[in-house]
Amino acid sequence: MEQNSLLTYLILIPLIGSILILFIKKEQVNFIKYFAVGLSTFAFLLSLVIYFQFDSANSDFQFINKIEWIKGLNIHYHVGVDGMSLLLVLLTTFLTPLTLISSWSSIKNKVKEFTFFFLMLEVGMLGVFISLDLFLFYIFWEAMLIPMYFIIGIWGGKERVYAAIKFFIYTMFGSLLMLVAIVWLAVYAIGPLGYFTTNLIELYSVAPQIPMNIQIWMFLAFAFSFAIKVPLFPLHTWLPDAHVQAPTAGSVILAGVLLKMGTYGLLRFNLPLFPEASIIAAPYISVLAVIGIIYGALVAMVQTDVKKLVAYSSVSHLGFVVLGIFAMTQESIQGAVIQMINHGLSTGALFLLVGVIYERTHTREIADYGGIAKLVPVFSFALMFASLSSVGLPGLNGFVGEFLILLGSFQSPILNSWWFTVFAASGVIFAAVYLLWMYQRVVFGEVKNPKLDGLKDMNAREIFVLAPIFIFIVWIGIYPTTFLKVSDKSTAKVVKQIYHPVKVSPVELGLNQSSKQEVKR
Repeated sequence: MEQNSLLTYLILIPLIGSILILFIKKEQVNFIKYFAVGLSTFAFLLSLVIYFQFDSANSDFQFINKIEWIKGLNIHYHVGVDGMSLLLVLLTTFLTPLTLISSWSSIKNKVKEFTFFFLMLEVGMLGVFISLDLFLFYIFWEAMLIPMYFIIGIWGGKERVYAAIKFFIYTMFGSLLMLVAIVWLAVYAIGPLGYFTTNLIELYSVAPQIPMNIQIWMFLAFAFSFAIKVPLFPLHTWLPDAHVQAPTAGSVILAGVLLKMGTYGLLRFNLPLFPEASIIAAPYISVLAVIGIIYGALVAMVQTDVKKLVAYSSVSHLGFVVLGIFAMTQESIQGAVIQMINHGLSTGALFLLVGVIYERTHTREIADYGGIAKLVPVFSFALMFASLSSVGLPGLNGFVGEFLILLGSFQSPILNSWWFTVFAASGVIFAAVYLLWMYQRVVFGEVKNPKLDGLKDMNAREIFVLAPIFIFIVWIGIYPTTFLKVSDKSTAKVVKQIYHPVKVSPVELGLNQSSKQEVKR
């Protein structure tokens, strides 16, 4: 197996698998489930091969595979990973089989279609993280919308159609602005390079030369699209609806991976492509991030629906990630990257646990619970563990990311104010309030609801799904170096691109006149 083709194989596994599922009879439900879990597990194992062959001492993109696609426009199928995208690829392939297993008994209708859309969703998510061509990135970014739309709209709650349409329109609107900016950027490259290109690596050398008045507009177009996906306050209103109405599997993958596509986009495109515009916009976006941290926490505090509480906690936690990105120090960006992984694990676990109890009681109202520690001790322990991870308890994963973000923000020469750190830190306190208060009302006290009589504890399958997530929660909390060293050189490179953008000539890119003329023809 050629190293340069590994990422292509990683994409092809769920893609071909999803197509094969269409040819399986819908009555063979168990076979479809085993087949999908087996395929997604194989994709995870392949991502581990990529991880072990990855050179963390190298800041460049690795496992690059480049194939000519649209010759006339110089557009290529061009994929590769660095330390930041590799961690997100691992998160995606890790959560997908676990999420499919978690939906084993909860998805009873149209299992074949659900499995097809879920594997196609994995294709879209992986494509976003490995694309090194802006046109290819946009294709995967848009393609991801379709399966998620159907997952929410078909297998969701009572208001599923409204939530699915709202999710689709919000993201689609932002994406169109990004498409305009991609075309604008590619056309602008004709000046310094002599040809139209959507190659991200080449554009890294071109974009810093763009005049500030144009760079600002391009930055805003990209940032708006990514801010919707994060979601950054005040563009967050689609998220609670999507989370509450989505089936458990949809909520887990939405919180675990899809939201990270927005923060990844800010880190991969906005900062290195438009460094001067990023520096100008950083204080303003950081203000929105801090507002999101506090607002999300305060709104979570007053929720009566436990799933909506976890949804608003995502607004707060992703505010931390955005603050880390725009503090623009290596500590804060390292913190932002590891916090993306942390949020995927801890919030994914919380949504899985909400799904476990909802499947038994068919209610998410906090008031309908109370005293269940006596009835379901294993579930109660798991909920406490996931909650403490989300709070940021030292020794668990959440603390590492939050500490690095706060440290980096405090030292930031761009923000140049410790007030950002102070207000952001208050979000940690608020998180403890709403999560521990929720836990106290759900788990402790007396059992007052007769419908809870005979409530069954977690079964072996549910424990099996949560166990590996909890292992990584402890692993990152105790020994984060395992993961931080993977992204260390890549984040350092981003910081360098912000403060010392390299403006490279076509000759330095290895492009001679004859190759330029060939592209023109």
